[in-house]
Amino acid sequence: MTDGSWYDADIDRVIITEAQIREKIAELAKQVSADYTTVEDGLLLVCVLKGAVMFMADFARALGRHGPAADLEFMAVSSYGQGTTSSGTVRILKDLDRDVAGRHVVVVEDIVDSGLTLSWLLRYLASRKAASVEVVTLLRKPEAVKVSIPVKYVGFDIPNEFVVGYGLDFAERYRELPFVGVLKPDVYARA
Repeated sequence: MTDGSWYDADIDRVIITEAQIREKIAELAKQVSADYTTVEDGLLLVCVLKGAVMFMADFARALGRHGPAADLEFMAVSSYGQGTTSSGTVRILKDLDRDVAGRHVVVVEDIVDSGLTLSWLLRYLASRKAASVEVVTLLRKPEAVKVSIPVKYVGFDIPNEFVVGYGLDFAERYRELPFVGVLKPDVYARA
């Protein structure tokens, strides 16, 4: 399955490999670049911490190879706590450090599952007068969506299972895995 690492006993199976992630990020960066070639002041990429940080770093580098220029910004919001599903109640843990008014914003997400948190975030950014707001997400769980939201750039549609790796965590563990894998249910049942 993996390589004899500390997490092997916890991962049921790998569903997206490190190589597949790299290829998809390059593809997404090309799509975003093509859509924003005329943006003079560059894009504002808003990373949703902590899960999207791996994706944001790799996506920003790939976007830089294709243009346009992009500024990076970070937000931390929470709707999970220690659970495995969204509570629907969003708390801002870290707000943006700059004004987004008049900027073309691309929200960089690790995963869209229920859509509740992202729906709230899109309304929040629109209320701050962004020129436009789009979403790029590495993963989406179509079967888990509770709120219809426009996600223009999607890397992979995945099954409605609890996944970790490449920024995704369970109780702050597994973020550093270079792939996306399904966490064995007995791991989170113990928590």
